[in-house]
Amino acid sequence: VSTRGMTVDGEYHPEPRVASIVASFTKPEWVINIKETGQILLVDYSDIENLKTTTIASAKFLHDGGWDASKRYFLVAANASNKIAAVDTKTGKLAALVDTAKIPHPGRGANFVHGKFGPVWTTGHLGADVITLISTPSDDKKNAKFKEYNWKVVQEIKHIGAGNLFVKTHPKSSHLWADAPMNPDTDIANSVAVYDVKGDFSKPKAVLNVAKDSGLPVTKAVKRAVHPEYSADGKEVWISLWGGKTDQSAIVVYDDATLQGQE
Repeated sequence: VSTRGMTVDGEYHPEPRVASIVASFTKPEWVINIKETGQILLVDYSDIENLKTTTIASAKFLHDGGWDASKRYFLVAANASNKIAAVDTKTGKLAALVDTAKIPHPGRGANFVHGKFGPVWTTGHLGADVITLISTPSDDKKNAKFKEYNWKVVQEIKHIGAGNLFVKTHPKSSHLWADAPMNPDTDIANSVAVYDVKGDFSKPKAVLNVAKDSGLPVTKAVKRAVHPEYSADGKEVWISLWGGKTDQSAIVVYDDATLQGQE
C-alpha cells in the first residue's frame, strides 16, 4: 500500500509518513492515517492478493488516535489543523471533522459516560491548557437522548497546563488521568492531574507530583511525568517518569482508589 499521493490541499507529496494503523472491529480492514497528506486509507484485506483501498480526505497533519466506546468510530488528531477526524468504519466514510483547541494530542483518547452529555471521547492538547470532551454516537437506546450532542465539543476542562500527551481512564474507574510533560514549567511537567468523571470538572480531584513521589534525587534536568496507563483490572495506574540524558528514569505506580503511590 503506497502512501505517496495528493494532500488534502491538492499538492503532491512524494514520501508522507504513516501516523497510525489500526484494524477495524467490524470488517477485515485496516485504517491507515497518512500524516502529511491528511488522507485516511481504508484497506480491505479480505483478499490479500487484491487489496481494495478507500481514500478519505480529512485534515493535516494526522497523528495519534483511538476508538470510541462502540469501536465503530476511529478518532484521530489532525494537529496542524486543530481538528479531530472521525471515521465511520461501518460505512467507510468520514463521520465528522470536529474543531478543537490548539494542537490536539489524544494518544488513544479516553472514553467515559458524562452525566450531562452521555458517551464522550477525550483528548488533551499540546498547545492549549484544556482537555476536550467530544460527544460520540451510541446505538444503546438509553443514550438516544444525547444524540443532539454527537460530534460536538460538549465541554473543555481546564487542565493544569498545556503540553499534554496522554489522557487515560478505565471502565472500572471514576477517574480521568492527564499528563503535561511538554509544559515548560518544571512542577507541571513533573505532575499529572486526576479528574473525577462523575464530578463537575471545575478543578482536578488531585494533582500528583510524580517526580517527588518517585523518590529519585533532584537533578538539573526536568523530570517529565508521561503516559499514565491502567493495569488490566483498573486498580493501578502506571506512569513513566522521564529523567535527563544521564539521569535515572522510573515507572511510578499509583493506587487508583486512594491516589497514593505504591511501594
